[in-house]
Amino acid sequence: MNILSPIEIAYIAGIIDGEGTITLTTHKKGCYPSPTITVASSDYELISWLKKTINAGQIIKKKNYNPDKHKDSWSYVLKYNNVLTLLEYIEPYLVIVNKKKRAELILNEYKKLTPRNGRYSEETLNQKGLFYKKFMELN
Repeated sequence: MNILSPIEIAYIAGIIDGEGTITLTTHKKGCYPSPTITVASSDYELISWLKKTINAGQIIKKKNYNPDKHKDSWSYVLKYNNVLTLLEYIEPYLVIVNKKKRAELILNEYKKLTPRNGRYSEETLNQKGLFYKKFMELN
């Protein structure tokens, strides 16, 4: 991930506040949900700027089932440790309370509850379940 200027950090926080999602998503079958940031837009220039500026993540073109009525759209998706790094930058700039609380919860608890080797003790697994429930209640 690139080192970001204060202006870029604030701008990215604004984009995520307005158009983005901070969530936990299961990316592989049988794995626990992991931090994910998604920004959807019909403005490819914005999505492309995010990927170039952050220097991580991927752009996914969404299927347009009705081109006569809808513009093409894309999603910028950031996963795993890249999310944690970006959240450290942008959390102080987030304005939307729900998104700020989700960012804080991920930053304060996710790494503590996720063993590097992927092997959970029964206690850690229970704590991870409570964390996930607490996170999902922040709607």
